[in-house]
Amino acid sequence: MANANSTGSTTEISSFRYRVSGMDCAKDAAQIERAVQSAGVAPDAVKVSAATHIMTLKVPEPRLPEIEKAVETTGYGFDRIESGEDIQQSAAHQDPAYRRALWIVVILNVGYGVIEMIGGFIAGSQAVKADALDFIGDGAITFLGLLAIGWSLLWRARSALIQGIFLGLLGLGVFGTTLVRVFEPTTPDAGLMGLLGIVALVINIISVLPLLRFRKGDANMRAVWLFSRNDAIGNAAVVIAAGLVAWLGSAWPDLIVAFGIAGLFLHSSWAIIRDARSDLKLRS
Repeated sequence: MANANSTGSTTEISSFRYRVSGMDCAKDAAQIERAVQSAGVAPDAVKVSAATHIMTLKVPEPRLPEIEKAVETTGYGFDRIESGEDIQQSAAHQDPAYRRALWIVVILNVGYGVIEMIGGFIAGSQAVKADALDFIGDGAITFLGLLAIGWSLLWRARSALIQGIFLGLLGLGVFGTTLVRVFEPTTPDAGLMGLLGIVALVINIISVLPLLRFRKGDANMRAVWLFSRNDAIGNAAVVIAAGLVAWLGSAWPDLIVAFGIAGLFLHSSWAIIRDARSDLKLRS
């Protein structure tokens, strides 16, 4: 707890925690943090952990209504954790229907990720392989959240740290193999690339639907957009790259998109590791 001066008076700054429901990856955490900052909160005064799904604010209590209104626009659910409350208990997380929804997301993401990875090898496309890795990564993080529902924050953070390192190594693998292909370019199958990208976009939207009832927001269609747009950008990039490959007869569009997707994925892995380490420090 600290004190800060505001408009000539002393305002008490305290730490407040919220349990976030509906988020499933580091990109969601970054989106929530941006929403809080849009309410005038300093970047170092808000932290959303991708490892434990806990949002921590260090602000004066009178500002909470304004901040809560700002984060409502993201479509996620926020439950304030009162002092002394068991942080592990959550109505949504204990709901069997919520667990089933998470299992659906895991199966769709990991299942299609494997299919897309195989398709990437058949098509000879690095962009498709990178997009497949993103699917598998999102599914793995959701699976971790499913397993960790009843775990303590300490063990959830430890598991997230291991997961983040593992996903980071996979991302580096895709980045490395794409770099090798730069020196040995092979034009991929543009038709198969485009087909896999379109199916990926559909799978992304379908995987959001089971979680919508556990997320709060303005409207379902807005929620679909909010939760699908980042992955959809990657899917659309694959489709565009496929069109450019067919038009130019060159492997470069495929390689450029692969580097971009791998970079975004490595950034998400870094965010998970950063959050997990921060959570471990707080619990040690």
